[in-house]
Amino acid sequence: MSVPARTAALPPLPGHGGTGEPVLQVRDLVKHFPVMSRGVIRRRVGDVHAVCGVSFDLYENETLGLVGESGSGKTTVARTVLSLETATSGQVLYRGQDLTRLGRRRMRPLRRELQIVFQDPYASLDPRVSVHEIVAEPLRIHGRYGPRAGDEVRELLRLVGLNPEHGNRFAHEFSGGQRQRVGIARALALRPKVIVLDEPVSALDVSIQAGVLNLLMDLQSELGLSFLFVAHDLSVMRHVAGRVAVMYLGRLVEVAPSTTLFTRPAHPYTQALVSAIPLPDPRKERARRRIVVQGDVPSPVRPPSGCRFRTRCPRFAARLTDSERTACVEQVPELTDRGTGHPVACHYAESVELL
Repeated sequence: MSVPARTAALPPLPGHGGTGEPVLQVRDLVKHFPVMSRGVIRRRVGDVHAVCGVSFDLYENETLGLVGESGSGKTTVARTVLSLETATSGQVLYRGQDLTRLGRRRMRPLRRELQIVFQDPYASLDPRVSVHEIVAEPLRIHGRYGPRAGDEVRELLRLVGLNPEHGNRFAHEFSGGQRQRVGIARALALRPKVIVLDEPVSALDVSIQAGVLNLLMDLQSELGLSFLFVAHDLSVMRHVAGRVAVMYLGRLVEVAPSTTLFTRPAHPYTQALVSAIPLPDPRKERARRRIVVQGDVPSPVRPPSGCRFRTRCPRFAARLTDSERTACVEQVPELTDRGTGHPVACHYAESVELL
């Protein structure tokens, strides 16, 4: 078996926190999907700009949250990082190996260390085989199903809070939360180092979400896992993520420690998201500052020039001068620290205390 080529490790991004060396490094990741014309003779008429120049680091034992509205590109980032989608350009380095340059055969050994838990626990599980076989499938694929594989599967089911004796049941015989635990057990079967969690609790009831989230945090502490946690629910992200990266229309607009992002966000889009989080205290809820975003998300086929958020930005029309608006229209804001203590992609970023 050929050994995947190694690339020189990239320096960590400034201001992105973390301790030690990054386990996963993403640099200038781009993913475009072709738009084809209708009719018998189809031709390419444009591109969907799903991901445009995304860069971040994921450190050992860290949970990095990736949030944004539907259509922001966060799931595409997650799938492209794992080579489930082919990157248009950019780099994804896992311990010095550029995953974007590896074919399917050379990528296969690394699948053991890079796993994913999908959003829909029922659609991602094969209904025709037992839960035991679902969890054991990665062991079979990678040639690790030995005499003690049955004990390994039972231990995995026990690890995620399921009765090992129920391994002979089928997925439809379990509740939604239990099915998601089966998906987590399958992801853990090969003892990975990095797990991508694509909206893992969005299909579950609120009471069940808490149990699954607590399970993930316990597993991270016990097994030393790194999580890339994709979600649109900021309340969930506030509970699990050490750092949070906010996406809008294919670009990162802010990356900050969770405590900073939820108390003093600097990008107007992040401020709008945070101000929409409901507070349990009625007095605080009534007295809080609201930041409302108007209009719809622009088409990713023809995104706005310059700052992609300017068409919905509450500051753009109300507070900026003509020359400042021109900068927003003509210049793409870089993701960099503008005096707020963390990277923000806004020409006129300013921290605002919200919660």
